[in-house]
Amino acid sequence: MSHNGGSVVGLLSYETLVHAVAGATGSVTAMTVFFPLDTAKSRLQMDDKRKAQSTPVILAEIAKEEGFLALYRGWFPVISSLCCSNFVYFYTFNALKKVAASGPGKPRPSKDLLMGMVAGVVNVILTTPMWVVNTRLKLQGVRFRNEDLHQTHYRGIFDAFSQIIANEGVGTLWNGTLPSLILVLNPAVQFMIYEAMKRKAGKGGQKISSAKIFLIGAIAKAIATTATYPLQTIQAILRFGQYRGDGKGGLMGSISNIFFLFMDRIKKHGFLGLYKGLEAKLLQTVLTAALMFVVYEKITAATFRLMGLSKKLKH
Repeated sequence: MSHNGGSVVGLLSYETLVHAVAGATGSVTAMTVFFPLDTAKSRLQMDDKRKAQSTPVILAEIAKEEGFLALYRGWFPVISSLCCSNFVYFYTFNALKKVAASGPGKPRPSKDLLMGMVAGVVNVILTTPMWVVNTRLKLQGVRFRNEDLHQTHYRGIFDAFSQIIANEGVGTLWNGTLPSLILVLNPAVQFMIYEAMKRKAGKGGQKISSAKIFLIGAIAKAIATTATYPLQTIQAILRFGQYRGDGKGGLMGSISNIFFLFMDRIKKHGFLGLYKGLEAKLLQTVLTAALMFVVYEKITAATFRLMGLSKKLKH
């Protein structure tokens, strides 16, 4: 009995690891495919003097002014951060899912939301320094329309870490943590909708096609992104932290700074200014999330088939 219990725990741990690796692989694959859309979104969020135009026009402008490869500037640090971030998130979420499944009660959206939020908090605390560094690297060498933005000069990920710590203090690596903690609602809402729609689509043991998974993933991410986008813009500004004489930042990015940035954005661009870059963000994040879930489901299904794990254990 004890031996069997140990085996089950071992399998569950291995299964959780498979979910984490599959989630990280899916996110890296999808982000690589749609990376230029993320570039367009970042430019519109950070450079408030760049006119909001359709995504293809923004991409054409960047390619013309800075060369085609500028569309992929900062790809490696973003992919590295995304890989670590999604590994942590999927591992924590699926570990909690297994614990919840072993307890009383059926799976419910409220449980999925709570597990998503806990996984999000763990993820934010562990990976924010990587996101601060990749935001800086992604915007290095950019031709900003806004002259109040500093240019950074880093030779790579490790140099960026050492320069930030030496010149701005270690706390700067956690710039934007407060909005990031609030933004755990984004993946939490996404996973809640995704899990609920997946359960409904697979009712009665019905097989869910890749096209359905793609659609479910897209819908879940579109709702979550639209609901939280204004805070994502503030998060990006705090992470970048290169505004002359603004005095923003700090370990948590205080509530007053967040409120000031919201008000400043509304004053300059109106309420819709909070959604500047949303078109590119929706295109990038919805397509990325949808493709990520397809790759994730395919990898986990193939791995469990290969390892001979039962369907009952998987769920």
